Amino acid sequence: METPVFEEFDPASDCDCPGCVHWRRVIPYSSSSGPVGHPAALTQALGFARTGGTPMALVLAAAAGTVLGAGQSVPAVSATHGPARPGIRAGDEPDTPQGGQAPLHGPGGKPAKPGKPGAGTSTPTTTRAAIINRAKKWVAAQVPYSMLAYWPDGYRQDCSGFVSMAWNLPGNEWTGSLGGFGVRISREQLQPGDILLFHNPADPEKGSHVVLFGGWTDYTHTSYLAYEQARPHTRKQATPYAYWTHADHYAAYRYKGLKEAASGASASAPHAKATRYPGSAYFGPGADNAYVTQLGRLLVTRGAGRFYTSGPGPRWSDADRRATQAFQRAQGWTGPDADGLPGPQTWSYLVGKEGRDIPGAAAGSPGSPGSSGGNGSSGPPGSPGSGASSHGVPGYPGRAMFRPGAHNEYVTRLGVQLVKKGFGKHYTTGPGPRWGEADRRNVEAFQRSQGWRGGAADGYPGPETWRRLFS
Repeated sequence: METPVFEEFDPASDCDCPGCVHWRRVIPYSSSSGPVGHPAALTQALGFARTGGTPMALVLAAAAGTVLGAGQSVPAVSATHGPARPGIRAGDEPDTPQGGQAPLHGPGGKPAKPGKPGAGTSTPTTTRAAIINRAKKWVAAQVPYSMLAYWPDGYRQDCSGFVSMAWNLPGNEWTGSLGGFGVRISREQLQPGDILLFHNPADPEKGSHVVLFGGWTDYTHTSYLAYEQARPHTRKQATPYAYWTHADHYAAYRYKGLKEAASGASASAPHAKATRYPGSAYFGPGADNAYVTQLGRLLVTRGAGRFYTSGPGPRWSDADRRATQAFQRAQGWTGPDADGLPGPQTWSYLVGKEGRDIPGAAAGSPGSPGSSGGNGSSGPPGSPGSGASSHGVPGYPGRAMFRPGAHNEYVTRLGVQLVKKGFGKHYTTGPGPRWGEADRRNVEAFQRSQGWRGGAADGYPGPETWRRLFS
């Protein structure tokens, strides 16, 4: 039998352990085919065998068996590299090298003919829905990641090419230029179709990345749905804000050519509210956006608080439909004009504070005191819903107004009323608009004074807590 031949292989990776660093310097590269081993581990095993240790026979037997079975020589010892570097969640942090600015590419990956002068810096008009729909097409097609290849639509298959495609830009941009097509916005203003961008000018290939914001995953706003081009292909997944790494360096941008930008919050007015009707597509089953929240809050100020046992929030619910319908009927509208879906006239009345408020509900009607569907989670089993403003009790704004991180006028109003009722001992300052532990403990004390225990006295005001506190 022919004596087995040992071969050593340079590692394919850039492992920086001391053994690999040393043997990359002294061992020439081997062009033979076969699996890649770890030269440091290989040499260590061979050295042990040369000392006369018994594992020599095992090493030779393993190598000989491989030669006889496969007809080719392979490393005698194949050791895997050590664990991944700490701080990176495997499978989540992508390696995203990117290309530079380039025109759209046509068939065969050839650059398309140049457009009109100045087209490379234009911002074609688009909508949020169109941006997300274009992104979903790449997700569905599982477009492979590449900084050199171009998809049939003309856009480069890397992270910046993906956003260029989603924003429908006239060419392929990169992380160093994408910001010029948008305006900086705050975290609170983020909506689907905006982007989170990190460009590292010192070393653009180190960390630079851009993702498309698809919406918050829950009310805590600590995680969002990200559409991004990353290895091995386009993906959509829940991602911690702002990103897995370099989170402090990401900046939020809104596309300049966004058709809805004039009706939403602007970069210069973080707390501005929409006055122009955003369109029927933003309301109804399945809708989840800031306009639904704004609608609910407008309705609450017009006497619809009793319809909400939670919220108002960004996800459309039957409470939004019933509250909208109640407002429409208060104006004397019937039939299709009172279908519970806000049209331009309904929106105009709410934003402009026109028309009549929602009257107090009769006993037994939906959302009225004593009716089903009026319970809050902060009140005893079977407790009624909140009273209507026409009964001398301000409309209950919903549980979303009273949670960690909440900052609004209802928190102040609640605190002032708690103090008036003699339940303000936990305040050292205030009360103020930011919800805090002092608010919760004071509410809990009030709830316990009503004889409630357990979950009924959790410190978060529901409709019945609100009604009794303000009555």
